[in-house]
Amino acid sequence: MRHNKLTLTSTDSTLTAKVKRYRPGVVAILGLGAYRTAFNQAKAGVGRQQETIGDALLWVLPNPSGLNANYQPQDLARLFRELRTVVHGNSRKGYSIQHQER
Repeated sequence: MRHNKLTLTSTDSTLTAKVKRYRPGVVAILGLGAYRTAFNQAKAGVGRQQETIGDALLWVLPNPSGLNANYQPQDLARLFRELRTVVHGNSRKGYSIQHQER
């Protein structure tokens, strides 16, 4: 899969610096709307993104706040389990689940 470069604003440089320093395998962003706005990705869905930050996979999850009525608890649990599978399974290459926006 080809990865696109993120166009990061100066406020995102702190995140980029931390990712480069700590070198996580995955960076998870909570909140689809927040991700779309901060990363200028209007059509993004939840799950793995094509973009990366450094060598880290970029993953978007819905905000688990009780105010988020778009996702029921069982849906949130499933989405968080998928991320856990990638993190613990060290499946950085070849993992291709991409969810569509509801």
